[in-house]
Amino acid sequence: MTKVKETSTWHHNKAVAVLHCPITYVMNKIGGHWKPIILYYLIAGPKRYSELKRAIPSITEKMLAQHLKQLRGDNLIERVVEQEMPPITIYSLSRAGEKMAPILLAMAEWAMKDSKLYLDFAMNKVSEVTPKVKSKVQIKAPSRTNRQSKRRAVTQKIVD
Repeated sequence: MTKVKETSTWHHNKAVAVLHCPITYVMNKIGGHWKPIILYYLIAGPKRYSELKRAIPSITEKMLAQHLKQLRGDNLIERVVEQEMPPITIYSLSRAGEKMAPILLAMAEWAMKDSKLYLDFAMNKVSEVTPKVKSKVQIKAPSRTNRQSKRRAVTQKIVD
């Protein structure tokens, strides 16, 4: 990965945007797909790396480690290593991270309300459209013999 020159236009523009827009500052800290999710799970209390991985099964090991390191660098989480056999690493919210908790909880609350509204809307639309669609459209997966005959026809055309 190449390092961005500190004198580049992009770097300058980003620095100016952070000074003029508080949302840009926040997005630099918690932007991306995984960081808010990691912080959200840490609101409940300290977690080991494996507990976070289990809580967020779709995140890869690499992404989890990378984002934990970035969140720690941004002073949003703390990392404590307990010297046992084997050593245990525990992640928790820092004071700055704890201040983000109400924002993340508000985002979660909004998502639950919005997704319920969306699901209700979608279910109503599906129930209105479904009887019409079922009578007009028949979706049929091609059978294996049908696929084989198509392959034979294509093969015969190529050979001829």
